[in-house]
Amino acid sequence: MGMTVVGVGGRPVTVEAFVGRGLPSLIVTGLPGATVQDARERIRPAVEHAGLEWPLRRVVVNLAPGNLRKEGAGLDLPIAVSVLAATAQVPSNRLTGVVLAGELSLRGEVLSTPGILSMVIAAVRAQYRTVVVPEANAVEAAQVGGIDVVPVGTLERAVAYLRGAWEPPVDQPAAIEQGWQAPDVDLADVRGQLQARRALEVAAAGGHNLLLVGSPGAGKTMLARRLASILPALTRDEALEASQLHSVAGLLAGRGLLRARPFRSPHHTISTAGLLGGGSTVLRPGEASLAHRGVLFLDELTAFRRDAIEALRQPIEDGAVVVARAGGSVTFPARFTLVAAANPCPCGFRGDPVRTCPCRDDQLARYAAKLSGPLLDRIDLRLSVPRLTKHELLGASEGEPSAAVRARVVAARDRQLERYDAIGLTCNAHLPGPMVRREAALTGAAERFLGAAVESAALSGRGFDRVLRVARTIADLAGSNRVDVDHVGEALSYREALQGEDRVSSAG
Repeated sequence: MGMTVVGVGGRPVTVEAFVGRGLPSLIVTGLPGATVQDARERIRPAVEHAGLEWPLRRVVVNLAPGNLRKEGAGLDLPIAVSVLAATAQVPSNRLTGVVLAGELSLRGEVLSTPGILSMVIAAVRAQYRTVVVPEANAVEAAQVGGIDVVPVGTLERAVAYLRGAWEPPVDQPAAIEQGWQAPDVDLADVRGQLQARRALEVAAAGGHNLLLVGSPGAGKTMLARRLASILPALTRDEALEASQLHSVAGLLAGRGLLRARPFRSPHHTISTAGLLGGGSTVLRPGEASLAHRGVLFLDELTAFRRDAIEALRQPIEDGAVVVARAGGSVTFPARFTLVAAANPCPCGFRGDPVRTCPCRDDQLARYAAKLSGPLLDRIDLRLSVPRLTKHELLGASEGEPSAAVRARVVAARDRQLERYDAIGLTCNAHLPGPMVRREAALTGAAERFLGAAVESAALSGRGFDRVLRVARTIADLAGSNRVDVDHVGEALSYREALQGEDRVSSAG
């Protein structure tokens, strides 16, 4: 039995081989992709290099089910073994309940293969008892549990195991204990910027998206990179979800489950497919999905392609990316916290107290048009990051460390988990609109205050709900069961940067 990966999940593939009369050839049927078709040129040299006999007859390999397209080189090993079983070089009864996965080199080596974690999870769900994987993926495969993992480095070793002539060593790779891994940055490194630090804390506590607007050198990137240091630890289920995506992308070989929340920072030249996922043959997750359960940081947001950042509207709203092609579609999880940084104008110094901004009104208008209102409406927290003063730069005192802030964030998240446990949500940012209005639990004064703000700030329905979500998070950080006026006031203060018709100039 073999496995292929469709989207982020593994799918069992029955591999059958027939050796009969005809000119020597290897034919693969069952809707194989280009990589699987290439296996015809890899497998015979691998078999012969392992000291085994390749049949000089017509060989037909069928991959079932026939209506499922098979992609990836992970089917090399099961195809080779099926041919060896058809020629009685491997006992067929030893293949019962065994899943094989791995790419073969011409020298018969079993190479690291993307998607092994998803394949092993699928094998466990299908109740197989043993999985044979490349040695390079052994630690990755051992994280699942509930199945015997046999790591092999060569085709020769895999055949020896199936013949009963070799057993894997007793000290097999074990599952790595899941725990929080401290990032190599700390919020204490940030000087001043009290409002921005507070916004980071609110974003971490409620899973809210954040936009930082300020002149070059104000510290936007430094702040964004420290968000991961105050996020709560991954649960095992979250780590398994995120690790599957990294495994499919080929980024997990030699490691266990992710221990730190992902932090992805793609360059602004990235394509839409690179950001959201896709591919001409094999559909792979993009940066948005690789940031699942973590942070997606877009530095210099206005420098990104308009179509790419506008395409983020769906995953921001739904927590998933649907990649559709002519042959079908796949869904990749993409529940990330978006952190973006941008300059207030083309030159970057609009509203700066030291530098003069030479940008004309038409330049400002074109710059503002790079970010649409619907996209900005999906970002809960937007604030201006001012230039540091000389006293803040020269000051010797450090800010509050990440550990102290993270403790408050964890406490606020725990309140949300308790409140939303019955509906399977984890934080305020993911609440549907009708539900957030009920869960906000506004006091009478807060309701009147918010009603006045709706008219003065011209909030849309989505914007109204997002203010409520942020206010609910601020109340959770304060340990309050009700959302009061000060909580709503602070939530409204985070909607200033890049807002309204003159979004760019108001950021200054």
